This record gives sequence, structure tokens and C-alpha cells, in this order.
Amino acid sequence: MKTTFTIVYVLSSIWAIGAIIYHGRRPSRSISWALTIIALPILGAVLYYLFGVNRRKFKFFNPKEFEKRKKYGLPTTSSQKKHTTNFEDDIRKKRLSRLINTSSNTKATTGNKITALQDGGETFNTLFKAMEKAQKFIHVQYYILERGTLLDKMLELFKRKIEEGVEVRIIYDSLGSYKLRGRPRKKFEDIGVKIYPIMPIRLKNLLFSLNFRNHRKIVIIDNEIAFTGGVNVSDKYITRQNGLGKWKDIHLMLHGPIVNDLHMVFLKDYFFASNKEDFHISNYLSEQQRAGDVDAQVVAGGPDSKHPTIMQQYIGMMNQAQKSIYIANPYFVPGEAFLESMKIVAMEGVEISLLVPKKSDSQAAKFAMFSHFEELLEVGIKIYLREDFSHSKIMVVDDDLVSIGSGNFDIRSFELNYETNILIYDKKITSEMISEFKKLCDRADLVTLERYRNRTIWLRFLEGLFKFFKPVI
Repeated sequence: MKTTFTIVYVLSSIWAIGAIIYHGRRPSRSISWALTIIALPILGAVLYYLFGVNRRKFKFFNPKEFEKRKKYGLPTTSSQKKHTTNFEDDIRKKRLSRLINTSSNTKATTGNKITALQDGGETFNTLFKAMEKAQKFIHVQYYILERGTLLDKMLELFKRKIEEGVEVRIIYDSLGSYKLRGRPRKKFEDIGVKIYPIMPIRLKNLLFSLNFRNHRKIVIIDNEIAFTGGVNVSDKYITRQNGLGKWKDIHLMLHGPIVNDLHMVFLKDYFFASNKEDFHISNYLSEQQRAGDVDAQVVAGGPDSKHPTIMQQYIGMMNQAQKSIYIANPYFVPGEAFLESMKIVAMEGVEISLLVPKKSDSQAAKFAMFSHFEELLEVGIKIYLREDFSHSKIMVVDDDLVSIGSGNFDIRSFELNYETNILIYDKKITSEMISEFKKLCDRADLVTLERYRNRTIWLRFLEGLFKFFKPVI
């Protein structure tokens, strides 16, 4: 038995380390995986096979579903062409929007109306009121659909709307919403909702479905109004939970040409999840009219994207900064490229403030996040710890750029998850976000370099340990 274990350990380690050497893109990440493989006999190789293999390079590993996604060329309506903007008079915005267009294949649009919803209560009150007014269809996509008051209310609302003749479609992440399996899902099916999991976890596609999650949160109503951001369907956003209290988050309500762009992200994922190739797109997209004065751009990326779209968006925004950068995120565990870019911009004199929760729903992510604080504090970046738990993913640059969406500042959002952000080129909305950010910082705990260096040996050990596992957190 011992001999068999040794043989399996040696062979699996040789295969995994060989794959790392041959296909590894980043030395620091490759070293982390190699040490994991050596430190965890057999399990380390399995973890690498599940979570570490660069499937963008392994073309023969691409699941058929990825190829299926790529073949759906969703149409561009005349209203989208009419309302696109190239920012000819603003080189910063022009460069950034061009980057997103190249990476995400979405253009910046003008004539939008965007409303920021500051917490779960406001988000769901606004969302349910909009759903009640639906006349044609309601399209819903969430990472987490969790049993509770909100999901029950959604079920009852959908039942009424379907009886009125409104079509309802739901797609959800099979891991994030794993408790929806069985009877909870059947309740939606029984009332006529077309509901599908995205990448269901099955043995035959375990390597692809387990690691690649769909983290998007999108609702489209009659193609006239859209919602997206960081809020999932979970009671933790409206009632206090043990340990972390009531979660805080920011969501967006959208009107105007950008609705079509966001809707096409949903439609592509719906094809992928439902396998309904007879679904007629033209029945659900429509010409959009000008709804406001906001310029904005959908940023959508995932593991089947040619480029790491979310990471490129955040670095692109950071590189355009002239005065200030404000970041709020619960899982700030980015890779070396982002951290180095952040330090360079800070050393150039740009004011950078990072707002993160003092407590976390993931201790591993918390310790990995805290492990970077010293190098950030050393270059003058301000770090604030807020007492409540915020799930928001926000980046504000200068006085005219803000990103709000589902993309965290971590390797998972950069490389492995399907994510959607809204990049807003607007001074008024940016000013609102900066004002709220500064209010939160005033109530938060400012971390000093001296204090951070005086943390206990045990904390240093935990931070160093979980920093080692960044690729799999």
C-alpha cells in the first residue's frame, strides 16, 4: 500500500510540476503551485488539476460549452451604433473605452440614466417594483439564489406575472446556488419559470464546472430597465446575520442604450445554460431611446475571454488616474501585476485609498488580503477597515470615472469567473460615490504602518500562510 501511494505521489507530482514548467505564465504563481504539490501529496496535484491548469492554453481541454458560447454572434442594433461614443475630446476616456472594447467587445454608449442603489433594502424594493410593472418578460441571472424571504417573494411575484402572460427566465450559478437544487427549483418550474443552472456540477465536466463560476448579477425587464451590481438574492442583505450583521452592497438601475449591451450578456449566458438554440434574439432586443446624459460601458469577461478583461479594466482605470483612486472591496487579493501597478501609481503621487471590511465571511481571503498591507502602506496608500461587512466592488478614479459591478479584486474574478461591471464616465455619479466613500472612511479605522508592523507573530504567520494559497482562494 505504501509503495502504491509513493508511486502515485511521484507520478502525479511529476505530471503536475511538468505542466507548471511547460505552461506556467507567472513565476510567482508557478512556484506557489509547485510548493503546494510537494507539500500536499497527491492532493496538491489534484488541486492543481482542478484549479490551477491554464485552460486558455489547453485548447483540447476547452469544454464544448465554451465553443458553443463563442458561436453566438449577438446582433448590434441600429440604436447601439447611434448612441456609441468614442470620447474624441478626452484622450483618457478614449484610451480606456478602447481598451474595454478590445478586451470585452463592448462599446461605450451615451444617453443613459443610471441610479445607484446604496444597500440591499433599496435594491430589492426598487427591483420588485420594476418587476411588478413588467409587460413582456423578466430575465434574471444571479450567482446566489438563496432560500429565504426574498426568494419566496420573488416566487410569488413571478407566479402573478406569469398568470398575466409575462415570460420569466432564470439562470443561476450551480455552485453559488447549490441549495436551489431539488424542490426549491421545482417550485419555480411548476409556475412556468424557465430556469436553468449555469455549468451544472457533474462528474463528466467536473474539471470545468467546479472552477469556472458565473458570478454575474443581472436582471432585465422588457428590455427597458436593467439591474446589475454586487447584490445577490439573499436575506443577509436585508436582515442581520450572525457574526457579520446585515451585508452592505451597491447595485445599479439602468435605462437607455446600455440596457441592450447588458441584455446581450444575459442572452449569451442563457443560450449556454439552456441549450435552447431556437431562442429568437430579435424578440427580446429593441431599439433604445436616449434616457439621460450618462456615458457608460458594459465590461464583461470570463474564462473563455481572450484577455483577462476585469483585471485589464481595473489596471486601465488606475493608469488613467491623475489625482485620486478610491477602492472598496471585500476580497482585495489581486495578483502581482495589479499590486505593482498600484504601487507605481501611488509613488507617482496619486492619492490611493483602500476601504475593506474588518471582518469577513472568508477568513482565508481576509488573511491573504491583510498580507499585502505592509507593502501598500510603505508607498503611502491609505487603508481603512470598516466595522460592518461590505460586499461592494467599487473603483473610483479622479472625479469622472467609477466602476460598479460583480468583479472582485482577486485572481478568481480576474481569471476564473464570469463577471460584469459597469464603467461609468460621469462626474455627477462619481461625485456621489466619492462623497459616500469619504463618509465611510471617516467612520472607519485607519491602519498605520507602525501599528501594522506591531501585529502579533501569530497573525503574521496566518497572513503568510494564506498568501501562499492565493491562487486557490
